[in-house]
Amino acid sequence: MHAMPLPPRLKLVPPGAWVALAWSASTAFTFLARVRLPGEEAANEFAATQFYRWDGLVVLTIACALALLGSMWLHRRPLRALGLLLTAAAFLTTNLAAVAIQLAQFLAVDLALYFIAAGRPRRTGVAALCTALAVLVGWESLRLLRGWGIGTLEELTVALTAVVAWLLGDASHRTREYGETLRARAATQAVTDERLRIAREMHDMVAHSIGIIALQAGAAARVVHTQPDAAREAMTAVETAGRETLSGLRRMLVALRHADQDQDRHRARAAAEADRLHPAEGLADLDRLAAATTAAGVRVDVDWKGARRQLPPDIDLSVFRIVQESITNVVRHAATPACRVTVDYLEEHVAVEVTDDGRGRGGTTDTGFGLVGMRERVALLHGEFTAGPRPEGGFQVTARLPVPATEATVAAGTVAA
Repeated sequence: MHAMPLPPRLKLVPPGAWVALAWSASTAFTFLARVRLPGEEAANEFAATQFYRWDGLVVLTIACALALLGSMWLHRRPLRALGLLLTAAAFLTTNLAAVAIQLAQFLAVDLALYFIAAGRPRRTGVAALCTALAVLVGWESLRLLRGWGIGTLEELTVALTAVVAWLLGDASHRTREYGETLRARAATQAVTDERLRIAREMHDMVAHSIGIIALQAGAAARVVHTQPDAAREAMTAVETAGRETLSGLRRMLVALRHADQDQDRHRARAAAEADRLHPAEGLADLDRLAAATTAAGVRVDVDWKGARRQLPPDIDLSVFRIVQESITNVVRHAATPACRVTVDYLEEHVAVEVTDDGRGRGGTTDTGFGLVGMRERVALLHGEFTAGPRPEGGFQVTARLPVPATEATVAAGTVAA
């Protein structure tokens, strides 16, 4: 059976407040146990002589002050806070004329042990447990040395509750660490998968460019003597394609130098073989993607800004993938009938923004990439990426990718011409 999660508001209550509440409740219970409640013939516990006297009230005040101070220090100085709580429990017990520290007086200590074990390193949790058990042993040993009676069974019960509280806290600590490890592993795997995906797409672009180069070079060789102008145009196209391919390869290989290419080798080979004959996608396909998504039930409005120009293949493909993944997130998670895509061609950058008016959503789709993959793709190209809920409602994804200076200059010259 799974434990019911705490409501969100209860999670905002700090551990010290819970400990202080436990101390207050146990102190109230201590008084209730020593008065005759309605329906009872006598009180459950015999009140000590000093329980209601001024000296007993002074001890009670000191104990409560120590317990509340320990509750305040629990977050910053856990072991010192636990020491104050143990001292408060011992003080209050002396006021009860009891042979052992009672379970009610140790309730706040048990709760503090749980929070220390759950939120602190294991060494700190073990030290806290040993301190609590040492106080119980010291209490009984002192009474035994003075020839007073001791409550061995009661103290063993209290010690058992302390051990159980520590075990529960330690289990919570281990569960949280395991969850963080799984999340980190999933994020790392998503990054690796996205890099493999980018590498496969780069393979397709290079193959496509080399094919163009081969065709243009062959055409130039056939007409070099009869049509020199056509041959010159073909060789210019060869030079342009070669430069673009080399620039894209250089950027991508430098960015991927730390990627682990051995993972998922068989899956990458199979996916590359399946995609081998497919043409590379880019912003030229954005209108087709918008039309297909609109036909599926979610209207996509595309707003083009700036002078549209040809981008380097790797940047063109990355912008398209970011928009594609963002639209996929809108369809699957936003529960909205429409979204907006803005593509802005700037002088040295290309910026894209995808917004919707739906509900806030998570960043991972069923494809396994989501926001992690988009952020990694933008980082590899030295761009800027943000994603998150909008203040007015909905969700927004923005990316800004730099266009290499040579490419931007050539494109600007082409537009001007």
